[in-house]
Amino acid sequence: METSRTNKPGKRETAAGRANIRPFPFSIIDKLLQLAQSDRTGRSLTAGAAAVAIISTVTIVAFISVKGLSTFVVDGVSIREFLFSTHWFPDRTPEEGGPLVGVMAFIFGSVIISLLAVLCSAPLSVACAVFIVEIAPFWGQRVLQPAIELLAGIPSVVYGYIGLSLLVPFIREHVGGLGFSVLAGFIVLAVMILPTIVSISVDSLRALPAEWKEAAYALGSTRWQAIRIVLIPAARSGLLTGIVLGLARAFGEALAVQMVIGNTRKIPSSILDPVITLTSAITMDMGNTPMGSLWNNSLWSMGLLLLIMSCLFILIVRFVVRRGGVLQ
Repeated sequence: METSRTNKPGKRETAAGRANIRPFPFSIIDKLLQLAQSDRTGRSLTAGAAAVAIISTVTIVAFISVKGLSTFVVDGVSIREFLFSTHWFPDRTPEEGGPLVGVMAFIFGSVIISLLAVLCSAPLSVACAVFIVEIAPFWGQRVLQPAIELLAGIPSVVYGYIGLSLLVPFIREHVGGLGFSVLAGFIVLAVMILPTIVSISVDSLRALPAEWKEAAYALGSTRWQAIRIVLIPAARSGLLTGIVLGLARAFGEALAVQMVIGNTRKIPSSILDPVITLTSAITMDMGNTPMGSLWNNSLWSMGLLLLIMSCLFILIVRFVVRRGGVLQ
């Protein structure tokens, strides 16, 4: 009897110990958190994470640069011909005159669709941001802003499919052309970059000191005068940053645009004509070209061009933030 009584607490302790055992991933996380309590370990972990990020970035840039420069170094294509020629015949045989890899039509398509999308989306985005922050701050923050930010979570293929199913037939039946056009492309992109510009614009307007608006009211300004004369100029840096980031988002989009623009390798003469972009050409042709061929190297060169444009957008954002968005 005494032995059984003494064994029962042990059984309870064993059961309790088993209950306190955490699953495998959580036990590893707990050990890492315990190790991170020391300054040296925490410094090592953060330095390692930073090193991984830096090495990954440098590796990607170096790889794309080496592959992209092969068109000019290995295949002997001139940069002028590559950038400013509209002739794209990478699979032409030597008997027919040899391959030509001019990407001017692709560059023009990417630039025109991105600029039109920003011109369409930027005023609407800034107006939405002003409405959320200044006109209807209560239900705007609770209803309108979450609804707009929800657009950012929709996959690009869904935007493209909606554009293909609804927008392209509408343009073909009521506007003209084939439906697959510059117009369809920049409308889809304008909706896609809307959440990016709105979110950054809202944060910029909310970061302004409340005293500036109160001072404008004290001087006799109406609400619209305070918004137009004080708030928007003061938040110009953040607004321009959001617009530039939206332009970068539009310039790098591939799948949604590819589904609605027609992908014709020529410069369009109107917004109702089909067009092609750099990203669309890369996604369509990369899987069908042999590695190391002129065609494949030309696609890598187009990727390098996209990388350079992305770096340019980052420099523009840094310049705008540093200068405060004010042209001096």
